[in-house]
Amino acid sequence: MSAEDYLNGQIILIDKPLHWTSFQAVNKMKYALINKAGLPKKFKIGHAGTLDPLASGLLLVCTGKFTKKITELQGQAKEYTGTFYIGATTPSYDLETEIDETFETSHIDEALIHETVKQFLGEIDQKPPIFSAIKKDGIRLYEHARAGETVEIATRKTTVHEFEITRIALPEVDFRVVCSKGTYIRSLAYDFGKAINSGSHLTVLRRTKIGNYAVTEAMDVTLFEQSLAH
Repeated sequence: MSAEDYLNGQIILIDKPLHWTSFQAVNKMKYALINKAGLPKKFKIGHAGTLDPLASGLLLVCTGKFTKKITELQGQAKEYTGTFYIGATTPSYDLETEIDETFETSHIDEALIHETVKQFLGEIDQKPPIFSAIKKDGIRLYEHARAGETVEIATRKTTVHEFEITRIALPEVDFRVVCSKGTYIRSLAYDFGKAINSGSHLTVLRRTKIGNYAVTEAMDVTLFEQSLAH
């Protein structure tokens, strides 16, 4: 593909590695496009929907004129797979922070887990995690959290289109979720734990689809860099 192709606009499907920020992935691609494909330093590039460093999977990267499509792409339904750890919570609702509380699990069986899933289908009220990038009074929530400040977080409406349990091997429960923009899977893990009279946090998260785009069609950032060398 020529420099002009990228300037005219491309949607590149990237499989973001674990522990990378979405910004790091885009920055690495930008650097490669400037140095290997000859794009101008000020060309436009951006992604349609942040993935946490502790999540892997599909990142849609738009270049050139296609950066105008980012808002539209962000609004599409997203599919995730992952794992809840039942019987313990963390302040961040995932592995970013240490376990802060443990809970009874002897009452939990497969029937309860499958029955509880039904509570989370359709439109739900969800409270974003305190460890998130949402701003409150001009400051990101995770900054309040790391400073040890207590912040009142408003619930927001979100929609869970599909919620399927794919494996139960307590304390681990694997799932697949299709949801609307703005859904926090970490909050879903936390709320699910409460709904089964226990606790839960997210230990694995992978984004597998955004709209009709699938991670099975995505490439590694390193492979993308290598493809520019030919």
